[in-house]
Amino acid sequence: EFGIPAHQAWLRMSASFDIPKKVVVHPLVLLSAVDHFTRVSKANRRVVGILLGEIGKDQVDVLNSYAVPFEEDKKNPDIWFLDHNYHEAMFHMFKKVNASEKVIGWYSTGPKIRPSDIEINEVIRRYTTQPVFCIIDVNPKDDIEIPTQAYVSVPDVSEIKGKKTFVHIPSEIGALEAEEVGVEHLLRDIRDTTISTLTDHVNSKLTSLKGLKKRMDSMIDYLNDVVAGKLPLNHQIIYNLQDIFNLCPNLQVKELVTALKINTNDNMLVIYVASLIRSIIALHNLINNKLKNRLIEKSQREEDDKKDTKLITNKEEKSKKDDAKDEKVKDEKAK
Repeated sequence: EFGIPAHQAWLRMSASFDIPKKVVVHPLVLLSAVDHFTRVSKANRRVVGILLGEIGKDQVDVLNSYAVPFEEDKKNPDIWFLDHNYHEAMFHMFKKVNASEKVIGWYSTGPKIRPSDIEINEVIRRYTTQPVFCIIDVNPKDDIEIPTQAYVSVPDVSEIKGKKTFVHIPSEIGALEAEEVGVEHLLRDIRDTTISTLTDHVNSKLTSLKGLKKRMDSMIDYLNDVVAGKLPLNHQIIYNLQDIFNLCPNLQVKELVTALKINTNDNMLVIYVASLIRSIIALHNLINNKLKNRLIEKSQREEDDKKDTKLITNKEEKSKKDDAKDEKVKDEKAK
């Protein structure tokens, strides 16, 4: 399903071959692939497109992509069609916008490698020396793993001359600063703003632990299959497992256990003190808010009292004037 390990491919290859250490897929590529699959795929078929980006010394940055018309026969994997004329026209237009982005490979929504992928990869090889094949799973069932898998094709020494096979290379999701701002803008209506940063950190740690458990389960299944004779013994995998165990700390050492306890207690103390300070500050702000509201209410009552007093005074003065005027009129009549 995933080709052969990279170290075995290196031993099998007859000539030197440059394999990138990792492939970095940027968010725009994921969005374009999902949009392509949503628009085109009606019968849940896979879609194919071209990857654009830059090739560095040790890694490949996949910065952009575009869709390419593709058809294949489900019954016969040898029958497929890739519109390379459309690809050439699209790349010519993309090159006018950004000349630094070059064709570095192609993508498929998989979700697995198909028998015809080697032939499609050879067609893409016309436009780049070492095409990168990236499988983007648009319907991921596992929230722990990233939805991308990267491969390159290498010669395979077998009875069939010229046969090639895919080698898996590490892939990750990366973004530039401008892309991070755009992703945050898109997710602002999805992400719950009431969740604190501490909750995000705890969730990320929990996800990491789940991923670690999943990989440990895979190692256990592999070792059980080797013991049962279902899989052949791979010394390189055993060496890697031994390195993992050698890097694990020895928890039987008393000094290490004491140091871990002291460090944990120090961290818990800081968290406890921070929670107390946060509660005290919140209570202090509440008291200040009540005092401020009380002063505002008092000032409003004083202003209302002044207005009422002034209104009463004006009425009394007006009534006195009216009385004086009436007396004056009476005196004039008496005269």
